Amino acid sequence: MATQEFYIRSASETEARGPFSVEQLISLAETGQVTPETLYYDANAEKWIVIREDAEVHALVFPEKKKLAIKKDPQVATLNKESDERAPISVHDMLAAAEGRTEDTRDKSAGLVMVDRCAKFGLWGCILMLIIAAAAEILPSIDILTNFTTAGLLRAPLVILGVLDVFLAIMLLLGVVSLYPFIRFRAMLGLGFLGFIFWTRGEHTPLLAALAGSVGLYMCTIFMSYIPIAVGLALGLGGMGGLAYYFIA
Repeated sequence: MATQEFYIRSASETEARGPFSVEQLISLAETGQVTPETLYYDANAEKWIVIREDAEVHALVFPEKKKLAIKKDPQVATLNKESDERAPISVHDMLAAAEGRTEDTRDKSAGLVMVDRCAKFGLWGCILMLIIAAAAEILPSIDILTNFTTAGLLRAPLVILGVLDVFLAIMLLLGVVSLYPFIRFRAMLGLGFLGFIFWTRGEHTPLLAALAGSVGLYMCTIFMSYIPIAVGLALGLGGMGGLAYYFIA
């Protein structure tokens, strides 16, 4: 863990910074640029984790400071003193490392670029899927929404799901990616609700579309590599588009 390199970002950011060593993260923490609420990317779990929720990482980045006592410097001959020829790490060196402009990090900048691009693809993919799903759920019953009544909504529960999808799409447009766990819940909720309806009617084609759309929406919130994101976008947009065609056409 001490030699591990970290990519970090805040909860409101979609772009990551790094890679940083543990020593660099400690320096950033001392200047307030890294807090216990900062997220780091766990490559093994393929997800972002809040530092304070990982006891081991939190202890590394925010070590307990020992009380210092004044100790008299003993008289030691100059020849016995060890010289440290390593130059201290400056802020400029840290920024160069974050941008992949050093010898140690230049070959790792491609991984950061991939994470950034996949995060953006996943974000915009989720927004488009939610908008398409909302259109499929609201437009066939738009009169119920314009003539708002409780009884009308109970007769068309898909309208409620559509309004929820509009709200989630707007929040993602504003950059509130902390809603990803709820969007995963929405994907499973939509699959269960629509799947039950289509299954009881014996309509297998829209059932498959609902399955593909929900799985694609879920995948775009958890993966940070090209192939899984591409599969998630294809399934999600294709499935949501199929549902829109089924409900509107």
